[in-house]
Amino acid sequence: MHVVMLVYPGLTQLDLTGPFEVLARVPELSLHLVARTLDPVRAGGGLSLLPTADFAGCPAADILFVPGGPGQIDLMEDAETLAFLRLQAAGASLVASVCTGSLVLAAAGLLAGHRATCHWLSLDQLAHFGVVPVRERVVADRDRITGAGVTAGLDLALAVVGRLFGDERARAVQLAMEYDPAPPYASGSPGRADPALVEAVRAKSAAFQAKRDAVARRVAETLLREERASRHVSEVAR
Repeated sequence: MHVVMLVYPGLTQLDLTGPFEVLARVPELSLHLVARTLDPVRAGGGLSLLPTADFAGCPAADILFVPGGPGQIDLMEDAETLAFLRLQAAGASLVASVCTGSLVLAAAGLLAGHRATCHWLSLDQLAHFGVVPVRERVVADRDRITGAGVTAGLDLALAVVGRLFGDERARAVQLAMEYDPAPPYASGSPGRADPALVEAVRAKSAAFQAKRDAVARRVAETLLREERASRHVSEVAR
């Protein structure tokens, strides 16, 4: 089974490398890091990633995966990338994302009418695209499965392994990785963190989130106009 994992400038590397580590432990899966070109891609934190295929040479995806990150904002208006995602999703049995990767899927028109999740700071933006935002760690809706912020990618990938190969295989992968979270602080979600800390983090990200929201609204409005135009053409043709 081919797992096509999108790589783009400004992605959050753990969104990608966490799920990659899980899925790479399943020999039935062939993983492909796919970018526009084969040139190294610089992630948001500075780590360089080397694609294994470009859009033209990419195999058809059985599983399509999109990570999130700051670069997601530009990606939502990248016509070539969005077209690539639509093409790959058409034949995939499972379409997945982590963090704000779900906003990229939504911008490609691939999540409308589905339940999905996202990083907590950006979760509400999914609603612009006709997506039902769900504040859960992993959300599966038919052939779409989305993970919340960054570290949720490990949980999502284990859920994918369980869905495809059974719970025992997923448990074995989890044990082999010694994935047994015991964080030193109980502040990993807005529901657990001190409210003052939540507001401080929200305030620090406010300008960036406003930019992300503005782009999401603009892209969603464009999708709606295109959908209306398509319906009009169909009605005229009939």
